[in-house]
Amino acid sequence: MSTRTRHVSPAIATAAALVALTGCTSTESTATDGSKVELVNSGKLTTCTHLPYEPFQSRQDNKIVGFDVDLVDLVAKELKVTQEIVDTPFEGIQTGEDLNARKCDVAAAGMTITPVREENLDFSAPYFDATQALVTKKGAAYDSLASLKGKKLGVQQGTTGEEYAKKNGKGVETVQFEDVALLLTAVKTGQVDAAVNDNGVLFEYVRKNPDTEVTAEFETGEQYGVGVRTGNDALRKEIDQVIKAARSDGRYDEIYKKWFPAAPKK
Repeated sequence: MSTRTRHVSPAIATAAALVALTGCTSTESTATDGSKVELVNSGKLTTCTHLPYEPFQSRQDNKIVGFDVDLVDLVAKELKVTQEIVDTPFEGIQTGEDLNARKCDVAAAGMTITPVREENLDFSAPYFDATQALVTKKGAAYDSLASLKGKKLGVQQGTTGEEYAKKNGKGVETVQFEDVALLLTAVKTGQVDAAVNDNGVLFEYVRKNPDTEVTAEFETGEQYGVGVRTGNDALRKEIDQVIKAARSDGRYDEIYKKWFPAAPKK
């Protein structure tokens, strides 16, 4: 390797600096109220999610679809951009790590608003009411956590369902799974005796898998929110405005009925 010093002309150096600066600057879109919203990628609203979590987000025919997808599409439309979805582990979503690293603009992953998560990211206004539920094989005699004493209960790691099960399942062995697909497969194959997860997801699953059933719901009073990087008020306010408008003009109900034909009340 040569040790000679290479001299760069001032014009070239200035041009290189401008290119570098441009590459580090977020693109902007205009919100409904006229304010500027910074976006990670030009012409796109980039969403972090964790697949699968049907009916909120799942892959169908090489396309990611779901309730959350349709809702965020409404936000993208108002910003005059298109939504681009990034599938990433849930841990990086709920800790705010992906948002801080500019991996995405928003996190929409059927994510419950909790005090711990609010320390790591900012949430939109709630857009979905949820609670925890218990799913088993059809005919299994498990309708409470108490009935599972000495049995195996599947939980999804890093979720409020896991927290609820560990706090309230005295004498129950919890078995952790990375995603809801693995969790529900474990119920069907008998790897675990039952599983806890959000009711919206479980009701949709048993609708398509009649050999399983939801045997109990636990009133946890949870609400989902769309996450944004802490301090990204312009984008958060835009999401809030879109959710509010969609609830009042019927678009929210239309999306809800599309994805939750057998779901709990919203």
